Amino acid sequence: MKVIVREDAVGEVRRLRAQLDRVQRPRMDPAVLPTHPSLAELLPGGGLRSGAAYSIGPSSSLLLSLMARPSREGAWCAAVGMPELGAEAAAALGVVLERLVLVPDPGSRWLGVVATLAEVMPVVAVRPTGRVAEAEASRFMARLRDRGATLLVQGVWPQTEASLQLGEPEWTGLGEGHGHLSSRAVTVTVQSRRSPVPRHARMLLPDQEGALAPLTVPAAAAVPMRAVG
Repeated sequence: MKVIVREDAVGEVRRLRAQLDRVQRPRMDPAVLPTHPSLAELLPGGGLRSGAAYSIGPSSSLLLSLMARPSREGAWCAAVGMPELGAEAAAALGVVLERLVLVPDPGSRWLGVVATLAEVMPVVAVRPTGRVAEAEASRFMARLRDRGATLLVQGVWPQTEASLQLGEPEWTGLGEGHGHLSSRAVTVTVQSRRSPVPRHARMLLPDQEGALAPLTVPAAAAVPMRAVG
């Protein structure tokens, strides 16, 4: 028996298959936590992926900026091994203090502390006090994906979705030997494992209100500074 398939029927099957893929893809892809729009434009997926880890440079302000919007939208956040992290700075950058848990000194069992917090909190940040082996990281990431939490690591981590760094800081507000530092322009660079080409953006961190803001005009009276915090 010879079966004849009409071309319009084949086209209809392809159209339905594509439609089915579009419907199923959001269910299969990990959820994405929103973050500041200026950072979301640089991150793969437009936000912080649940079950993923991100490596952050030595900048508390960048770390808190990533946590701010999830915190404002109801997500609990934790910071482990960061004794200098200040509540005032966190609040200025938009973190809701009522949903922020600080563990300044987790001791040698810091990874266990992070794993316990990731069981109940959507966003956990940590500054490791030791190196993590690949096998240990793999087990931890499997647990992280199972719980749907996001890990922000201030330092090196074997398996990361992306790494974020600050560079080229320029302060404004300081004249010739007088004045007050009012804002700082920085370049944020995101290197993702999904793309070989890094993404860059210039922004204010902090702006005059102490928060993160896009840099829309060149900073006036800029003073280059090496230290980035």
